[in-house]
Amino acid sequence: MVTVVAPTSATEAAEVMRAAVSDELTVLPRGAGTKAHWGGTQSNVDIVLDTRRMHGVTAHEPGDLVATVRAGTPLRDVQAVLGLAGQRLALEAGFTEATVGGVLAAGEAGPLRLRHGSGRDLLIGVEFVRADGVVARSGGRVVKNVAGYDMGRLLCGSYGTLAVITSATFRLHPLPPARTWVSRPVGTLDEMADLVGEVMSARVSPSSVEIDLRGTSGTLAALIEGSRAGVDARAETATRQLGGGAVIGDEPAWWGRYPFAPDDVAVKLAAPVGPLGSVLGALRAAAGPGVAVRGSAGTGVLYAALPGSTSAEHLHSTLAALRSALAEAGGSCVVLAAPPSIRDEIDLWGPVPGLALMRRIKDQFDPARRLASGRFVGGI
Repeated sequence: MVTVVAPTSATEAAEVMRAAVSDELTVLPRGAGTKAHWGGTQSNVDIVLDTRRMHGVTAHEPGDLVATVRAGTPLRDVQAVLGLAGQRLALEAGFTEATVGGVLAAGEAGPLRLRHGSGRDLLIGVEFVRADGVVARSGGRVVKNVAGYDMGRLLCGSYGTLAVITSATFRLHPLPPARTWVSRPVGTLDEMADLVGEVMSARVSPSSVEIDLRGTSGTLAALIEGSRAGVDARAETATRQLGGGAVIGDEPAWWGRYPFAPDDVAVKLAAPVGPLGSVLGALRAAAGPGVAVRGSAGTGVLYAALPGSTSAEHLHSTLAALRSALAEAGGSCVVLAAPPSIRDEIDLWGPVPGLALMRRIKDQFDPARRLASGRFVGGI
């Protein structure tokens, strides 16, 4: 039987971990559970450590553009608080209920990653509970204090396998006075790749460049932010550069949303922006003409949806072909989620050059394999 425990503080979370150590129990950290189906399967879970009662912005220093947030706080709540001071955390999630801790643990980042990076780039300090029940801290509350910053980066994208994040301190940015989107339909993959290069020019300086494709056609959209006059001028420039029916308007309905449904095979692709057209061509050739793709054309981080009815054999061959093509371009391909019927039969992660080092880190932080064991690459 799985026991769900919801501590209200790092101290209480540490007590849970110490009890787990004493009773030799396994623990799965969880926020809102929006990405509980991502990653590998933890076969044995004794305790689910729910972080959602660790909620709220505990410190906000507007003059320093810094805020400390408890891990169980939904990201949208953080933005609402910061927005009152005309600021934002330039971190986004594809799920509306996603918590700060969950976004960091899963390495999630949205369209603004082009200008501001991912969570690990915005993180100044982090508080966490180790697998042995000790509360630890890394970094600080000022941007210049980088002591322990690598520990924060290490926890980002670790799927909760190294420690339980209880709070995080971030570098903030002012809310832009104005923002607008320039969108344009695209008919071929080559055309899309060419247009990305055009809109990424210094004259436009977009905050995000995203695509929404099905097969070879879809939409390219660029977010432009800044002063009202500057945004208007740069949007007009982008419209002229893109041509072909480019329009200035509001946020597209698909913006910042993943293309996959709950029962789909969810795939994350990462590749240099230069060979983006060939990477998308390889995806279409491997997965079929109807594959849906969304994501950041400006950073080369894309998400693809394959039908959940895909057989394990077909998915295996698709991933092999795609990973081969991506390796030539210096990229990678990870299966974020797949139906339970095939998830354990496929290689979710693909080749991982640093796997031996990652296993040594797991051995150091969680030698008893108590935290989320099996969720991360190589069964970590």
